[in-house]
Amino acid sequence: MSSIGTGYDLYTTSYSPDGRVFQVEYAGKAVESSGTAVGVRCKDGVVLGFEKLVISKMLVEGSSRRLLTVDDHVGMAVSGLLADGRQLVNRARDEAASYKEFYGEPIPGKVLAERVAGFVHAYTMYWSVRPFGASVLIGGVDKDGPFLWMIEPSGLTYNYFGCAIGKGKQPAKVEMEKIKLNETTCREVLKEVARIIHSVHDDVKDKDFELELSWICEESGWKHKMVPKELAQQAEEEAKKALEEDMDDE
Repeated sequence: MSSIGTGYDLYTTSYSPDGRVFQVEYAGKAVESSGTAVGVRCKDGVVLGFEKLVISKMLVEGSSRRLLTVDDHVGMAVSGLLADGRQLVNRARDEAASYKEFYGEPIPGKVLAERVAGFVHAYTMYWSVRPFGASVLIGGVDKDGPFLWMIEPSGLTYNYFGCAIGKGKQPAKVEMEKIKLNETTCREVLKEVARIIHSVHDDVKDKDFELELSWICEESGWKHKMVPKELAQQAEEEAKKALEEDMDDE
């Protein structure tokens, strides 16, 4: 009996004969067709990067950001449908504010990730709603040090040293595995994140893109902030130069 086709992919409450929930898989496809997001946990903080495709030359630079602030100590990268991702950011902000009001201290990364993941999973359980077509990276620094969590459209969440989501996630993960993250500072890893995003971008098939970089470290005052423009441009120039040298060596 085939599990492909109409009937089994109308609602998240319907399992196919081989036990698949197609709506959740479709949500994952929405993420895989989006720009690549990269998160890296360094010894002194967290760096987030995103390959934001420029859909129009008339678009104002810096608009429709994919790297957003949840709380002072937490940032989030959204890959997939941006409208869906904004709802997850707003939910995360509500959870962070609620925790701080109740406990009197900033929300730990693990608690925030589990609460948002539970919210995402709830949208895979009822016929009246659809799954979120977005995956997110949650990065920051809490009392236990730097953290980086990834949440899938199914509600699964993982704790990573380095992670990538979006269409270029596989080659990006291969490149991240070459970096000694425990020995690298946020300033040093900026160039690596820029290089990875440039290396996975397809200049032939894809549109131009705007590189977004944010970090949480001592230089940012332990708050989630966009990397200063001059520093981001320097990292991007060094990344392009490194890629050109690699091509020359080949």
